[in-house]
Amino acid sequence: MQDITLKITDRNGDIHEVVAPTDMSMNLMEVIRSYELAEEGTIGVCGGMAMCASCQVYVLEGSENLQEMGDEEDAMLSEAFHVEQNSRLGCQIHITDEIDGLEVQIAPYP
Repeated sequence: MQDITLKITDRNGDIHEVVAPTDMSMNLMEVIRSYELAEEGTIGVCGGMAMCASCQVYVLEGSENLQEMGDEEDAMLSEAFHVEQNSRLGCQIHITDEIDGLEVQIAPYP
């Protein structure tokens, strides 16, 4: 069990290199919230249930190390705003050793 490093670009274009623990069963949305990289009330509105897309991110580097997108995530993104080919829901990206070095950009909030 160890910490990993993630590079997260916030909605203002500022890049943050953050450390995330792999032993706390966290997801990317929770990491973004814990570092306060998005305005409160604009990320993780549904609590991480893949029902609102407020935690949408664009994966810039490291997509090959992510788990495959599930049906619920795919369905939510099909209805969301600002979706790109590299869009994922942060609540569905689990913090594991495999995603060390992942680079994402937080999508605009509708």
